[in-house]
Amino acid sequence: MRMLGIDIGGSGIKGAPVDLSTGELAEERYRVATPQPSEPDAVAGVVAEVVGHFGWDGPVGVTYPGVVIDGVTLSAANVSERWLELDAASLIADATGREITLLNDADAAGVAEMRLGAGRGRKGTVVVLTLGTGIGSALFTDGVLVPNTEFGHIEIRGKDAEARASAKAREEHDLGWERWAKRLSEYMARLEALISPSLIIVGGGVSKKADRFVPLIEGVRAPIVPARLVNNAGIVGAAMAAAAAHPVEVAEPTPHEVREAGTTDGRQREGGTAEAAR
Repeated sequence: MRMLGIDIGGSGIKGAPVDLSTGELAEERYRVATPQPSEPDAVAGVVAEVVGHFGWDGPVGVTYPGVVIDGVTLSAANVSERWLELDAASLIADATGREITLLNDADAAGVAEMRLGAGRGRKGTVVVLTLGTGIGSALFTDGVLVPNTEFGHIEIRGKDAEARASAKAREEHDLGWERWAKRLSEYMARLEALISPSLIIVGGGVSKKADRFVPLIEGVRAPIVPARLVNNAGIVGAAMAAAAAHPVEVAEPTPHEVREAGTTDGRQREGGTAEAAR
């Protein structure tokens, strides 16, 4: 059983069909640099390129790096402001000719980690943090997603936390692992004071090097563990959300076989994201 997931990031747009039973990518991941500036039409065109690369003719799950409610994007921290108040699901559906389930990128990563990764079977409050261009967050209580939390924008020393502690900030400010870990410690301690998690999962591409910074984080009560799906979690979670929104259309398509498909309104079906998290 497969579904195509596509993850829109600040630096790259990547996707692959996902084996929904295991969370493994069914084909080699295809990645294209995010257009700069990241205007909606240009990004939608790249999503269509990814869909075409796999010859995919069914529904598609797509992530967006910001708040998404009913297919409409309501924040634009690391992309063009033209995304604000945009019916992005319909825009992408028009560009691809496919039904689109659109959700926050960190929520997608969190769904995947809670179903198949480091959060599997965990009760209580779990927060997944994706460290990349910004800091994404996904909050779960007893395995149920609380969408669009955006904890990367908590204020630390007069700035958004992600401006100080994201993976991009580490690179831009040429921070060593120890100095960056101090910034992460301050951020996670502030977050812990607000939501008291029983587990913190650290994701994003930098989680591949978790052994270099996670042991250096101090002053945080909750256990901190790296994501198991690393930087593919967004793709996997997007595919899961699309499968939950279109359960009767989850199938084993013939790779690279393209059939005519009509354009849909692209609206996310009610309950699709929450169902994927269960």
